Amino acid sequence: MSDGPAPARVPAPDGAPAEQPILSLALVAMMEEVRAHSGAVYLLSRDEPVLEMAVTAGMPRAFAAPWERVGLSAPIPVADAVRDRRLVWVGGEEQMARRYPRISVVLPYPFALAAAPVATEKEVYGAVFVTWPGAHPPQLSEQEREHLTGACDRLALRLERAAEEKWPAAPEADVVAAPVAGVADTLGSVEAARMVSRLPYGLVSLDLHGRIGFVNAAAAELLGAPVTELLGTVPWASVPWLNDPVYEDRYRAALISQEVTSFVALRPPGDWLSFRLYPSTTGLSVRISRARAAADLARPAAEPEPHPSRLVTISQILSLAGALTEAVGVQDVVQLVWDEVAPAVGSRALVLLRSQGGRLHVLGHRGYPHAHVVERFDGLPLSERTPGTHALNSGVPAFFGSRADLERLYPNRYETPDGFAAWAYLPLIASGRPVGTCVLAYPEPRAFSADERAVLTSLGGLIAQALERALLYDAKHRLAHGLQQALLPRSLVPPPGLEAAARYLPATHGMEIGGDFYDLVPTVPLAAAVIGDVQGHNVTAAGLMGQIRTGVRAYSTVGQAPHEVMRSTNRLLIDLGADLFASCLYLRLDPGRRKAVMARAGHPPPLLRRPDGRVRVLDLAGGPLLGIDSSAVYPTTEVSLVPGSVLVLYTDGLVETPDIDIEDALVDLGALLSEIGDRPLEDLADEVLRHSAAARERLDDVAVLLLRALPDT
Repeated sequence: MSDGPAPARVPAPDGAPAEQPILSLALVAMMEEVRAHSGAVYLLSRDEPVLEMAVTAGMPRAFAAPWERVGLSAPIPVADAVRDRRLVWVGGEEQMARRYPRISVVLPYPFALAAAPVATEKEVYGAVFVTWPGAHPPQLSEQEREHLTGACDRLALRLERAAEEKWPAAPEADVVAAPVAGVADTLGSVEAARMVSRLPYGLVSLDLHGRIGFVNAAAAELLGAPVTELLGTVPWASVPWLNDPVYEDRYRAALISQEVTSFVALRPPGDWLSFRLYPSTTGLSVRISRARAAADLARPAAEPEPHPSRLVTISQILSLAGALTEAVGVQDVVQLVWDEVAPAVGSRALVLLRSQGGRLHVLGHRGYPHAHVVERFDGLPLSERTPGTHALNSGVPAFFGSRADLERLYPNRYETPDGFAAWAYLPLIASGRPVGTCVLAYPEPRAFSADERAVLTSLGGLIAQALERALLYDAKHRLAHGLQQALLPRSLVPPPGLEAAARYLPATHGMEIGGDFYDLVPTVPLAAAVIGDVQGHNVTAAGLMGQIRTGVRAYSTVGQAPHEVMRSTNRLLIDLGADLFASCLYLRLDPGRRKAVMARAGHPPPLLRRPDGRVRVLDLAGGPLLGIDSSAVYPTTEVSLVPGSVLVLYTDGLVETPDIDIEDALVDLGALLSEIGDRPLEDLADEVLRHSAAARERLDDVAVLLLRALPDT
């Protein structure tokens, strides 16, 4: 055992702790029962819904560093196991990429994993995961399942007993490989060293952390460093020309998959060496020799790789994962995949397809010079046998390294050449259901390696999650837009003698729907105008806004005076019991007498621009916000409207911004109205929005209603 935090121990009958740690012993025994090669135990935090890694075995903790602390809502196996109180099985690389793409991106290696809760009927203590090499069968055997669940149940009972005895479990030292018995400290170890020193190729022993524990003379000569400088170091730190993340990744791949891996590396100035890594649960043995066919491998050191290395690609994909979380709509996802993914994997064109109504539909594409090439994907029935439908129906990605490969499986399927020579069809599976397919096209024939296929499969999972969110956002946006359009007047019909123009902008966050409203009620012989703002910019605010607007229309139609309309609307809002307030400005317009009678409920004051260009803020009497006091009264103010004058009614979203005082904003708005001249009212409405800093930032909804008194005809 390595040094680490004080271990949790099994309580003895007299209450004193015994010498054996609970978690590490249970984990090692569990791994031996099911022949797993690595694992970890998580404990549930007492203070927050978080799982904390308490002990690992069979692998360096650094491999699982991104998941040392895991929220219970996180999409990873141990969190799912605790939330659902069930064993979670991931049978291999492809399943991991589809179900847990975040893990697959960081660890895109062939391995199987099982996670199970550690819980009694009354209490959840944590979770366990164990892993097997990639050669494990795709299904968990019934015996393995019974061993795992039984071991977790026993561990839960021991943790329950420990808690009752006031010895709760705590993090323990990680379990590392034990020394090999029968050789160490014997004459045999000396003879073994003599034997390997005679071999013509290099031999190096690495522990689970990648540190060199033994190196023979041939290996030291090939690596170009003395044995004393190599022992205890990791090769990619002590050998400068091995300081490349690709080589460290091969060591990680060998340990996690427990499969033999290899790579070649250029030792300056021109010698190519072959490294072959043989993993076990205690570490790795590395065989180093001069690479054969070196002439085929040799190339100038500065020449770039023809394809990005997989670890570099992973780094780019991690950046993409962060970018995809910011994607809002479907077209954002298409553009991000084009900007981030395609360059990383060498693709020159892409099509993003959605599954809907039993058919594939094109959501977006990039890189195809002619649209008709992409049209062949649109409307394809999912029952038709094509690469895209097969990938989506089966959930298995398809890779075609050449046109011959594609036509061998799908003859006469693509009569229209698209100018590309290789394709990857990635099924987009999110929340366990098919969302669509991503098609990546390449300009040259391509041999998709196992590593590249793993990365692309992981990409499909990330894109699927982003696409699912984007589709939901777009659907909500359409709903919000339709609801807003239904609640606001389709057109303004001003009475004779008046001209009207209006604008509405939703806030840029939330559902892009709000509580700002305006209306023009053409009653005879008078007319009414109203503008208001209900708290919030969500569906609740919009629904309440619709009720207020309807109420104002009704009260205006029956001929109530402005102060009565405001009092009636105030009582209506209180009776609705919505717990939301609203500001409002109501005008009874009399174009014949060139007058307007106004009542105000906590609303920003309107501006009046006279024909000579002078602008003033109208100081109106008013009452409190609607929805606060059922006995509130709303005094009125009469204002003259000479021909050519313009009334500017607005909501606070036009003038309120955190870094500008509202009085300064009103002064700026008045200066704009004064300088802008006698323009058409529609142009004036556009200019008012264009020059408003608050409207540009759109932290709140913005509504503007302009009324101009026309000269007599």
